[in-house]
Amino acid sequence: MGERRKYRRKAGTRVTAVRIDLDLVAFTYRKWGHENRAEPGDWILNNAGDVYTVKAAEFDRTYRTVSPGVYEKVVGIWAREAEATGTVETLEGKTDYVAGDFLVYDHEDGPPRYAISATKFHEMYEREEGE
Repeated sequence: MGERRKYRRKAGTRVTAVRIDLDLVAFTYRKWGHENRAEPGDWILNNAGDVYTVKAAEFDRTYRTVSPGVYEKVVGIWAREAEATGTVETLEGKTDYVAGDFLVYDHEDGPPRYAISATKFHEMYEREEGE
C-alpha cells in the first residue's frame, strides 16, 4: 500500500455550491458507479464541472465562503495512490476507483473518504510544505 502524504488544495481552485435548503425527505442520484444520497442541509457542489453533493457537517468543516455561492477548501487532506481497483464507502454512498487514482483521507490514520482520478487530483492539490 502506498504511503499517505499531506496535501492542500491549490490556490484559486474554488467551487460553487448551493445548500439544499428545501422541505424534502432525501434524494438519490447515480455517480461514480453507485447510488448516492443527499438530504436536507447537504450541499450541491460544482467542482470545475464535476457536480456532486457533500454532507452538511463535512462541508461546514472543510469549506469557507469566498463570495456568495463561491467557496474554497481550507483544510488539508492525506492521500495515496491506489494500487488496485476497488470501491470506497463515502458519506454519500460509494465510489469506484482504479489503480492510479488517489484515495483521499480526512485524517492521517482514518479510513479513505473518497477517490479521485490522478489527473483531477494533481489539478486541484499540491503537497504540504515539509511533506
